[in-house]
Amino acid sequence: MKTTEKTVDVLNDLIQINNDRIAGFEKVLADIDDENVDLKALFQEYSEQSRMNSQQLTALVAQIDSDYETGKSMEGTLHRVWIDVKSLFGGSDRKSILQEAERGEDAIKKAYNDALKDGDLLADPEILTVVNQQAQNIKTAHDRIKALRDAA
Repeated sequence: MKTTEKTVDVLNDLIQINNDRIAGFEKVLADIDDENVDLKALFQEYSEQSRMNSQQLTALVAQIDSDYETGKSMEGTLHRVWIDVKSLFGGSDRKSILQEAERGEDAIKKAYNDALKDGDLLADPEILTVVNQQAQNIKTAHDRIKALRDAA
């Protein structure tokens, strides 16, 4: 497999897990009670963060080769935990909601770490910069959710 194809696959995996993250947060936003209104605002922010991530990554894929379909992974290498997480949200208490959100954030953080370890991204400084910045934002989000969970 050519480096270009591998790079596109890595980016598509990141697009997919960001899309899964959006779906997970949207599910919890629909189900969360008014008692946790602060979590609604936070989860909306992180859902929007993933929308922006997906848009940036899609633009990068299009720059590499406009014939590639974005959001589809040839290898499907990621563990798409956010799909499982969104089904676990519901009428749970604050701590349970935050534990499941943290589990989802663990998955996306791992996906970004794995992508950055992949040598294929090193070939393009623009891609590496974007993925690094997104990874830092994901880590910040993870740490914030973890702190809220610890405080719950």
